[in-house]
Amino acid sequence: MSTPHRTPPRWVRWTLGILAALVPCVVWGVTTATAERSLGPHEATYEVTTDGLVVVDLGPLGTLQIESPLPLGLGADVTVQEIPADLTAVGQADTLEGLSQDLEDYLRFFGGPQETIGSVARALVVDALRRTGFAILVVAAGGAGLYALLGAARRRELTAVTAPRTFEITASVVLVGLVAASLSSSDPASSRREGQPASAVFAGTPLEGARITGRLAGVVDTYGSLVLDFYRENEDFYAEANDNLVTAWDRRQSIQRLNAAAAERSARADDERAASTLAPDDEPTDGEPTDGGTGATSDPDGEEGASSDAGSSGPADDAAPDDAAPDDAPAEDATADDAPSEGTTTSPEPAAEEDLVTLVVIADLHCNVGMAPLIRTVVEGSGASVVLNAGDTTMNGTAVESFCVDAFAGAIPDGVTTVVADGNHDSVETSAQERGHGQVVLDGEVVEVEGIRILGDRDPLETRLAAAAQPAREETPEEYAARLAETACAEQEDGDGIDLLMIHTPRMGNDAIESGCVPNQVSGHMHTRSGPERMGGGVRYVSGSTAGAVKDQLRVGPLKGTAEMTVLRFDPQQRRILDWQLVQVGTDASATVWPRLAWPAPADPATTEEE
Repeated sequence: MSTPHRTPPRWVRWTLGILAALVPCVVWGVTTATAERSLGPHEATYEVTTDGLVVVDLGPLGTLQIESPLPLGLGADVTVQEIPADLTAVGQADTLEGLSQDLEDYLRFFGGPQETIGSVARALVVDALRRTGFAILVVAAGGAGLYALLGAARRRELTAVTAPRTFEITASVVLVGLVAASLSSSDPASSRREGQPASAVFAGTPLEGARITGRLAGVVDTYGSLVLDFYRENEDFYAEANDNLVTAWDRRQSIQRLNAAAAERSARADDERAASTLAPDDEPTDGEPTDGGTGATSDPDGEEGASSDAGSSGPADDAAPDDAAPDDAPAEDATADDAPSEGTTTSPEPAAEEDLVTLVVIADLHCNVGMAPLIRTVVEGSGASVVLNAGDTTMNGTAVESFCVDAFAGAIPDGVTTVVADGNHDSVETSAQERGHGQVVLDGEVVEVEGIRILGDRDPLETRLAAAAQPAREETPEEYAARLAETACAEQEDGDGIDLLMIHTPRMGNDAIESGCVPNQVSGHMHTRSGPERMGGGVRYVSGSTAGAVKDQLRVGPLKGTAEMTVLRFDPQQRRILDWQLVQVGTDASATVWPRLAWPAPADPATTEEE
């Protein structure tokens, strides 16, 4: 005699019913997820599979197969678009020549595939969640409709029949869903692996274990070692450069601490001498300066005018950069003659050292993702809370260059705000990618970051390689410059003003800075540093290329020119830049962190005009 089924409580039946409906929705959402992303220089479609393989379909060139990094045995089929069909009719050498125009993009991808993988994984997760949510809504709507159509009497009959078998029904639905997921791939993993040995060319690289089929196998076997030599040279160069940068940064910080301590000892000694020379009735009256020192001042680290007992800092350590112009010399601090007269408004007290805002300036990255770890080193070493990107993050502003934006965004530590003024090699697509990473993209309005009011906009022109410059919007460069000047002066009339103008092309800010409404301007574009120099009513600084970009040479691989970053310190109470510090990485992987130099005080526009 069979044992009657025990009917579970109502809440158990509802829970199991929801589970039975949810599992198929999740399975369907995950196994049908797709994403449109880049692969090297091409657009590609990524579709989730369940065979644990990532299979890159290059059309007539063949396929590339690697073990999937996704969890739960999930894989992906990648269909690469824009592969020329006529490559089937040519040999291996001709095939490589046909792809040579995209070589730079292939090398960038190969040097950092993890950025593409991470971006694709995030896109697939988002699409899977979206599809799962849609499936849940459909199932819920269908269930509600069926519930209403059955009527109360019919629902009671069905409940009486199914309730005792709730566990069996739920287990069956879940099992069917999981089996369907395992069978969803068109090709079993074992059949796709048969007769395809791993290519030895990729040993010791992120693509180790990859299997190549078709014409691509011949190209990889013939020329793969050349690409791998480049890859290893690239990895070794930037690893050495980053190690040298860490050492140089630590050494500079040690020098700064020694000089600060020496300056503090000197100040204390001056105070003691002043106190000892004053008799009890010789106390100074109001308005009379004491004679306890020469009046000489030092920069915030004590590096300018520091005493000779500063320790290990030699002459080379405190020298300015070799190519610094006379205008780069520290500006003289205000003296008693500069004090405001009676009845005038006094300036706010300087902010304490720990309240200063540190910013790192980068520019003209041009997709050289090898510099990403070095950017992180400078941001972390300086304790910066803001990164100023003066534009040209990409080469052509195309969708497939998203891996460049991803790589540089990943280099910025959490909690650090990136402000971008996109350049002529960027595009609206680039701006959208940057906003997707939470970056502040300047678009003609004033933004406030860490108490700093910043005005800027993307460059008025868009330049494509091998093509003429095109307007980024219906506005001429002259109209663009006039609009920025008008906005800056309107902000000044309202009383708030701006602290910094950041645009890509320096000359586009001439009208604004000469108007006297812009105290500081930061730009890029020239690939050669100039300033900081007084101009109009402000100070202009043009950053060198952080990618070491040199005309008519690849932007990937070891540096072709000196890469530069600049560290600024801003006083939020007095609303002025205090000093600047240059960081350079040479073509021999050497690194130099220069001393802090005082930032020039903005010139009086009336005085400048008279001169």
